[in-house]
Amino acid sequence: MRYIEPHGHMVSRTTDDYAAMAHAGCVAICEPAFWAGFDRSSADGFADYFRQLTEYEPKRAARFHLRHFCWLCLNPKESEDLGLAKEVLSLIPPLLDKPNVLGVGEIGLNKNSRNELMVLENHIQMAADHGQMILVHTPHLEDKLKGTRLILDALKNHSSIDPSRVIVDHVEEHTAPLVLEAGFWAGITLYPESKTTPNRAIDILELYGHERLWLNSACDWGVSDPLAVPRTALELRRRGYDAAFIDRLLYQNPATFLAQNPKFTLE
Repeated sequence: MRYIEPHGHMVSRTTDDYAAMAHAGCVAICEPAFWAGFDRSSADGFADYFRQLTEYEPKRAARFHLRHFCWLCLNPKESEDLGLAKEVLSLIPPLLDKPNVLGVGEIGLNKNSRNELMVLENHIQMAADHGQMILVHTPHLEDKLKGTRLILDALKNHSSIDPSRVIVDHVEEHTAPLVLEAGFWAGITLYPESKTTPNRAIDILELYGHERLWLNSACDWGVSDPLAVPRTALELRRRGYDAAFIDRLLYQNPATFLAQNPKFTLE
């Protein structure tokens, strides 16, 4: 089986995780910029992090014949400090031409605050100005529905943003239809303790279809599983889905979305 991990925070994972993913059939990993497990104190910390995403992680992945791509942004968890946000956002445009950078992400909301919304708008404008694809983080638990609606409204307010070039991640049963009906792509995240289990993810795609949808592990600092996607493939087989459907969902779907950026190649 072949698959793409379209959302994994590999800077938080060991080299053994790269090896295990390669053995499970992974061919490429896409890493959105995110939280470091703590709030960084200066723009210099982000500069080093962006260098890690664009220079170091591709080399670490290549040891296991995995392609590594990334997305750049200031994550919503650290967007309350507007002065810091302005500094960090100024670092990003010159890096968008790096060979493994796919776009702006994972932008979005954490607590749905006013400052988070301002930084979200700045990110969307940056993507519009530079013709970039967008990957969006939606909030957790009780804030997810409100946050998703706020994010979709912000995206729709930018007429130059093409919904087919935006993936809204971490959807669940109550937000997936909002995202898909608006023309965006939807990402379902597979977590052991939160977000969705394999069975819930399969239920969602049975309710709303598998078009414009991908599955990801979003493996990071917390309790998460870098092999969540291939484990879900086993559950798909148990529920009667054939190899062709699994390949379309776990490989062809993310490849179709990501290939809208010509830098995404698997050769």
